[in-house]
Amino acid sequence: MFRRRAFWIPLVFLFLHRVDGAVPDAFQAEVQPRINEYCLSCHGEKKAKAGVNFASFTNAASLFRNPQMWESAIRQLEDLQMPPADKPQPTVEQRIVLIEFLKHLLDNPDPSWVPHDPGNSVVHRLNRTEYNNTLQDLLGVTRHLADQFPADGGGGGGFDNNADTLFVPPILMERYLTAAEQAIAEADPAKLHRTPSAWYRTERGQALKDLEDLATRAYRRPVESAEMDSLTRLFDAARDRGASVDLAFKGAVKAILVSPSFLFRVEHVESGRAAWKLTDFELASRISYFLWSSMPDDELFGLAAKGQLGEASVLDGQVRRMLRDPRARALAENFTGQWLGTRKLATVASPDRGRFPQYTDAVRDAMMAEPVEFFASLLADNSSLLRLIDADYTFVNRELAQFYGLPPVESDHFTRVSLPDRRRGGIVTMAAVLTQTSYPLRTSPVLRGKWILEEVLGTPPPPPPPLVATLPPDDHVKEGLTFRQRLEKHRKDPNCSGCHSRMDPLGFALENFDPVGRWREKVSDQPVDASGRLINGDEVNGPLDLKNALLARKNLFLRQVTGKMMAYALGRGLEYYDLPAVKKITNQLTTNEFKAVTLVSSIVQSYPFQYRRGDKPIELAGSGR
Repeated sequence: MFRRRAFWIPLVFLFLHRVDGAVPDAFQAEVQPRINEYCLSCHGEKKAKAGVNFASFTNAASLFRNPQMWESAIRQLEDLQMPPADKPQPTVEQRIVLIEFLKHLLDNPDPSWVPHDPGNSVVHRLNRTEYNNTLQDLLGVTRHLADQFPADGGGGGGFDNNADTLFVPPILMERYLTAAEQAIAEADPAKLHRTPSAWYRTERGQALKDLEDLATRAYRRPVESAEMDSLTRLFDAARDRGASVDLAFKGAVKAILVSPSFLFRVEHVESGRAAWKLTDFELASRISYFLWSSMPDDELFGLAAKGQLGEASVLDGQVRRMLRDPRARALAENFTGQWLGTRKLATVASPDRGRFPQYTDAVRDAMMAEPVEFFASLLADNSSLLRLIDADYTFVNRELAQFYGLPPVESDHFTRVSLPDRRRGGIVTMAAVLTQTSYPLRTSPVLRGKWILEEVLGTPPPPPPPLVATLPPDDHVKEGLTFRQRLEKHRKDPNCSGCHSRMDPLGFALENFDPVGRWREKVSDQPVDASGRLINGDEVNGPLDLKNALLARKNLFLRQVTGKMMAYALGRGLEYYDLPAVKKITNQLTTNEFKAVTLVSSIVQSYPFQYRRGDKPIELAGSGR
């Protein structure tokens, strides 16, 4: 139906032109009647199915109380999923005008409708990865001392750097003390004593100068005089007790390593203000922990000290420099592994080793590394993010090349290789994804389709209803029915059909990949059926069609990857007031050929990244208050 959409574009433009400048009235005149006619019987005051009550939205501004719900409503209107097939339907003209109006409204909000809010400000504890990396850059300690700490939880956005979930249990304080002692014992002396010696300095003066330099780097800002006084007293007290200069120095270093200013990323507070821009030193920390999961280097510190880091051109140059640094691999590892869920391959996925003996520990580790190597290459080469959907190359080592049936690679190191066809290429057809969305003995079109909706398109289905019948654990033919036929029978349940009609066709398109991601032509001696009809009516048959279908919805994908990376960069889940920033960055990607570096640089330049919320309530622009 929507392939004829161009026919209705003039009508849409006329409609939008008519509503510009009087959007609230037009909402009440043009949108509310359609909502009342086609939606309120299921989503109104008397019956709010799935918790959705459209009656509570009375004008354009009210939509921004829950823009995510309206984004979902647009997608369901586009996919012809709503209204349900057994309910009265709007005309094609009504449906398209409604979709385009809502999109226009959400993409171009009046400033008075959405608060200019940089988001929740929580003191951010270094997670285990950040602690290890910071110790390595600060002191040259290569052993991962934080591995003895309690595990970090995954918070908003699904990342373990979420400030809201980085608690400090009592046992962690004990581990901090132990780790500090171990770090001092293993520290590189050149990292501890960086300040050049001078003939006019005493041993004490030199030690205090080194402590000031170390504290400045550890606290990621100039050390305050009161803090330096405290370190000096610690040093002098130890010397008075007969300790050597070296022992007294190391005692003060321990105090630095257990200081909240080291263990937490602390940003200054300005009482009585709604929001303010970060200092250059705070911005340097946000950038470095975003890109490197570690502390700023001397160049960032130097620019911050000169007050130059806030300049847009300087920031962009620093982002590009830092992405070329080997430490930027932390972004690929921590972001990609958690976004795609492939980190869990080592702990959660459990393919049956008897049925799939090729799935060895070495192959599993190579599977987990493939998406990381791929994403790292996008950043290093500033390639298009759309290659995450479809690419004619990938990265493999000896084990993974053999597992995929590719020409031999004579190295344990990962190498970029050209692919002979499009059956692979892109994250959806990587073995790590295919394995973690399967069961031990069979594939799961449901899990694979759900994963695509959630992680690729950002359009998650609702949770399944309770007491849903389960499917067999394997894919053998039973009672004359193939697994696909049993699943299609299961889909006839009216409680299940809505979600399965969205998930299953996407998952069935990947049925040529077995539970550990190898290509196959048959299932239980039957030819693989990888065909399906998407919710919008498009036919797909196999991974090539699936990739084309995903690329046709690239705007959803770009918004999803933007939102995910912004959540990772900010260390918090996104809220409705972040929507304008996400859409702005998505538009910048579209005008810059979807380049990976554009995504990173645009996030660093964004309002939520550069500002901090205060204790004064955020007011809406134009509210008159």
